[in-house]
Amino acid sequence: MVLKMLELLSQLVEIETINNPSEGKKPSKECPSFIRDRLADWGIESEIIERDNYYAVFGEIGEGKPKVMFMAHFDVVPVNIEEWKFDPFKLTKVGDKVFGRGSADDKGNVAGVMLALKELSKKKLDGKILFAFTGDEEIGGKLAMHIAEKLKEENRLPKYLINADGVGMSPIIRRRKGFGAIIEVPEQKIKVKGELKKRAFIISTPIFETRHAAYFMPGVDTHPMIALSHFLRNEDILAVRVEGKFLKSNVLPSKVELSYLRLSENGKEFEADLSLTNLLKTIVPLVRAPIGTEKYSDFGVSITPNIYNFENGIHKLVVDIRAMSHSPKELEEKFREILKFNLPNAKLTIRHNEKAGYLFTSPNSAIIKAITGTLKSFGERIKLVEGAGASDSRYFTSYGVEAIDFGPRGGNVHGPNEYAEISSLELLPKIYEDVALRLLKA
Repeated sequence: MVLKMLELLSQLVEIETINNPSEGKKPSKECPSFIRDRLADWGIESEIIERDNYYAVFGEIGEGKPKVMFMAHFDVVPVNIEEWKFDPFKLTKVGDKVFGRGSADDKGNVAGVMLALKELSKKKLDGKILFAFTGDEEIGGKLAMHIAEKLKEENRLPKYLINADGVGMSPIIRRRKGFGAIIEVPEQKIKVKGELKKRAFIISTPIFETRHAAYFMPGVDTHPMIALSHFLRNEDILAVRVEGKFLKSNVLPSKVELSYLRLSENGKEFEADLSLTNLLKTIVPLVRAPIGTEKYSDFGVSITPNIYNFENGIHKLVVDIRAMSHSPKELEEKFREILKFNLPNAKLTIRHNEKAGYLFTSPNSAIIKAITGTLKSFGERIKLVEGAGASDSRYFTSYGVEAIDFGPRGGNVHGPNEYAEISSLELLPKIYEDVALRLLKA
């Protein structure tokens, strides 16, 4: 099985499926066509779905009412080729590891589910299994949302969802919902005397190397914008300008530089910005907002200010929020309270997808009993965990579908030299086959 697994994974990795709309890059029809055609070679029918020039493969095997569904995604994040030791689009084997973009997130899972479906299609099943391979998970997963909506309308939602989008060979049973807050304030220039200075603030993630906002750990990691805010709040200075490596709302900036004025009657006359100063000072109370949640999370509530820009006389700050909540009501109330005290002329906009929920599956549920039974039968360690980031399972849990996220052991997800462990890749198809059979009998 391992040779077939690595052969299939190698073919998938070699199909470039980078998803980066800001640079006009999105997966073509090549990868979904490959998946559909390979499944067809095994006697499994499927169709390609298109939404907004993004593609997904959807199909089903078995008879009767849908009971189980598999889902995985074939799109990947961009690469910085200079940081890679290997060609990111050629699967490279080193010991028990294979390196390549998507090896862990999420083409290893795509290959694992495909091979599991191949074996399941040969059996007489006690129900129907649905499957979907999507191409836009890395930018929000509207295809998964569309599929969930359609199945809901047709009364064909599965009872259980195995979302093959995880790492570590540990069932992920909790993931928070993502929200966004946009804070805008008009410039307010003043002329003052002082000394013009600059200070750079650098990201630090000493324990777990990451740039993903969901993994930011207050008290351990240093966020450049939060450090900048703390600096401003403790000095008699005024902000002039902010520059930084701002990439995406859920990506931590690696470096931010503040130009500021230290006030002095003997200094030269410069222009400072009161609105920018107060906006930046407000970051500290915003990231410490006492937001309540509906469910428990290992990571609590994460609030990170990851995008700043100035355009047409307006300063704009974009904040990423992760919480075990469906509604942004309390979040908005707390943010408005903070802004009223610190930045009363600011405009606040809260963004969230009403159709997306959070993942929170009880350890006593049937799907957990099935996956733990499967893992035990293969001699795998059983550990139920929470994933920091979101996944497409959230579009199904909002309809009451019991779900887990799962995937191979690996590392450097979204980073350079992404890898998956071959021994875990070898087990994936067998695990997915076994857990599906257990759930069909549940």
